[in-house]
Amino acid sequence: MYYDYWGLKKPPFDNVPDPTMYAECHVSMENAIAETLFAIEEGNECVAVIVGDVGLGKTLSIRIIIDSLDPDKYKIALVTNPDMSFIELLREIIGQLIGKQCEERRKINLLEIFNKILFDTIDSGRKVLVFVDEANAMSPANLESLRLLTNMQEDQRNLFTIVLVGQLELARRLEHPKRANLFQRIGTFSRIDKIESEDLVKAYVETRLKLAGGLRPIFTNDAYGFLWEYSERGVPRLINKISKLSLKAGETNQFTQISGEVVHQIGERFRHLAGPAVQKRKPRKRVESDAMEESVDDKTLKASIDSSALSVEAFMDRRQTDDFHEEEKVETVEEIAESFTKEAEQEKEREFAEQVPAIEEMQETQTAAETAEEEPAPAAMPEPKAAAPAIKKEILEEMDVGGYRISINVPRHIVEQTQSTSHEHRIRVAGALAAQILKKHPELTTSSVDDPISIWSDIREFIANRLR
Repeated sequence: MYYDYWGLKKPPFDNVPDPTMYAECHVSMENAIAETLFAIEEGNECVAVIVGDVGLGKTLSIRIIIDSLDPDKYKIALVTNPDMSFIELLREIIGQLIGKQCEERRKINLLEIFNKILFDTIDSGRKVLVFVDEANAMSPANLESLRLLTNMQEDQRNLFTIVLVGQLELARRLEHPKRANLFQRIGTFSRIDKIESEDLVKAYVETRLKLAGGLRPIFTNDAYGFLWEYSERGVPRLINKISKLSLKAGETNQFTQISGEVVHQIGERFRHLAGPAVQKRKPRKRVESDAMEESVDDKTLKASIDSSALSVEAFMDRRQTDDFHEEEKVETVEEIAESFTKEAEQEKEREFAEQVPAIEEMQETQTAAETAEEEPAPAAMPEPKAAAPAIKKEILEEMDVGGYRISINVPRHIVEQTQSTSHEHRIRVAGALAAQILKKHPELTTSSVDDPISIWSDIREFIANRLR
């Protein structure tokens, strides 16, 4: 094995949540662990939260916290994939707490079972802890249901503590005004950031090497500057990946140390992989008008219908189901794409696939028309006998949205293309354009108290009314 070559007893940089490989040089992670342990052991809190971007050590933090707790004082459930219904979530939690699969499927009975477990556990001198990793994958309705679970407490003490751990998206959801009731119950709210400096990255790498049995320096001093840069300035997961591959490259080439050049070459490989995966598009001909600079071309429109409008509409369809709470809405455009079901997505894709040939045909017709306008016709060519006059109409208007005044610019050829199509197609086109406007104007969703879905719907209706 490659680590044997370096005199190590085990892999030092595997990206697994192994508490024995914890390096105490990640300040924000240490603070998050300490604050959460306080919430559990001394603070008598019912909810604790840890958030952080991907690859920063959130899952490892959970393992360290659990390993730090006295098993005689706590009964623990750890949910690693909460992307499920609330009934399934309750069954998973109960099953872990009782040590066998929970067969009950009725919500009211599951709540009674959970409540009984809480009191039986507290009577035995222990306390229930529920850890939820990747909590950002939970639906807004499930977050609300978890909040209701926290009502199962005594007057003088909390019978259990929920620890929610997830990406920054979780923080945005919890901070939303509609979840103020849950936010106010959070006892500690910790954020894990990147390793703060190049010196701490060096301490991190050297500590992991020692924990793996290393007895001598392996990375040269100039290697740590490259590790710092190529790990996006301190992302532990990337540090582990680059360091591991550097060790393997060193073993393959029989190096005695890992120099900065080795780390540089490994880092560059991943930088190139992270580059653009598609060729640059050729510039398109555009209508000569300053007002058209911010408008959407037809190719972008086609992509938007696929990736934005259909996603939003599938989500809107899902809002009609019984298990979706009307007051709970997704806060960002990105969350919309995560919320609709796979079946709805496939159905919408099939519907769009049937419309693609018609859209492409209209686009080809428009391109030919633009070319004909630019190139004068030969003198010998007669005029068409019964050519229908082109519709010289375009949308150049403004509207007020959430206290902002925004411009609605839709090119003439897109307006023309929708004139002869169905009402449903015009709604789809308007939805795609509305989604793009939200992306161009993030202030509409970040500063407004209105739900982004409502904002998107208002813009879509405004555009659709003018496409008639």
